Amino acid sequence: MDLKRLRRKTFVVIFGTQTPAGKWFDLILIYLIILSVGVVMMMSIPGSSTWIKYVEWGFTILFTIEYLLRIWSVPHRLVYLKSFWGIIDLVSILPSYLTLFYPEGHFLLIIRLIRILRIFNILKLTRFMVEARGIYRAMVASRYKIMVFISVVIVSIIILGTLMYIIEGPEGGFTSIPQSIYWTVVTLTTVGYGDIVPTTIVGKFLATLMMLLGYAFIAVPTGLVSVEVSKAVRKTRRCFACHTRNENDAIYCKHCGRKMI
Repeated sequence: MDLKRLRRKTFVVIFGTQTPAGKWFDLILIYLIILSVGVVMMMSIPGSSTWIKYVEWGFTILFTIEYLLRIWSVPHRLVYLKSFWGIIDLVSILPSYLTLFYPEGHFLLIIRLIRILRIFNILKLTRFMVEARGIYRAMVASRYKIMVFISVVIVSIIILGTLMYIIEGPEGGFTSIPQSIYWTVVTLTTVGYGDIVPTTIVGKFLATLMMLLGYAFIAVPTGLVSVEVSKAVRKTRRCFACHTRNENDAIYCKHCGRKMI
């Protein structure tokens, strides 16, 4: 077998998600990614065995070989290297080599989980990606409204935090304006850690108003995106065969090719 033919077969196996060999390759790769992420989690447990590090390096070597094979077999190397998956494939192996200089860097290997998104192509779940793109378009369409809302929220947080600092002061635990702003964010998001609490009547009254205001801050961006999603849904219709959303004026389904009725 000549080198050109071997390269072509390697490309089919690695990138051919719709071929039997390519599907098996990607499924095995996904299982290896899940196992490697599990190993990284085990490494964070105090007193974990040193052999886990060797196992993780074994996974890193396998993924490095796989990445080099992708570069070698793909016809347009630069296109792959600059693509989303090319960057993710590279970033997923870099943290292991980073540990040679920064020991704690191996926990960044959790980014390998992003590679599992390839399962959408393997199992022909592209319609879910279509739905995801619909949500993305809705968020893009409402981005200016959200930006204005976030600006109002930031200004409100700074003002409310400053007021709380003036009302409570250092003796109440609000030692600085940044500390008061931190408490304001915790209160408005309804998290309520309880590490800092107002003690004066005026402070408690202001805190009560902020808690009620927090629900509005959470509901408004949700409503903005929901409206855009509703608009996007009204502009499309589902294929009766594969349930993929198509434009209203589509004659044939862009996913399965069936005629729209």
